[in-house]
Amino acid sequence: MKQISALFCAALLVTGCAAPIVRDAGLDRLALRKAEKDLSLGIRAYEDGDYRSSTRLLQSALAADLFLDSDKVAAHKYLAFMQCSQSQEKACRDSFRKARGLDPKFELTPAEAGHPAWGPVFRSLK
Repeated sequence: MKQISALFCAALLVTGCAAPIVRDAGLDRLALRKAEKDLSLGIRAYEDGDYRSSTRLLQSALAADLFLDSDKVAAHKYLAFMQCSQSQEKACRDSFRKARGLDPKFELTPAEAGHPAWGPVFRSLK
């Protein structure tokens, strides 16, 4: 049992809580740190359309110092999506800028890049 728990923890550290495969398998619930739990809950809240809770949780995750840069990038990306959707273009641009600062190769998926609210803002940073 201890070996299985250790394996799950290792999987979380390697792939990050923001990875869809980790969330889909329910492994994100095994996160030990508050930052990673808040990230996972924030992404779930975003997917459920609860943007107020999502924003609070993602900001909490960032403030609690997420372990992996990929998780930080994901938090900033989802914050940017919500900010652009609420016509907060400057905040949206700043969130995308922070994501790209952490990962200069950060790109949106084709579906995300084509979104009318945040696609143009993201493209303007390139």
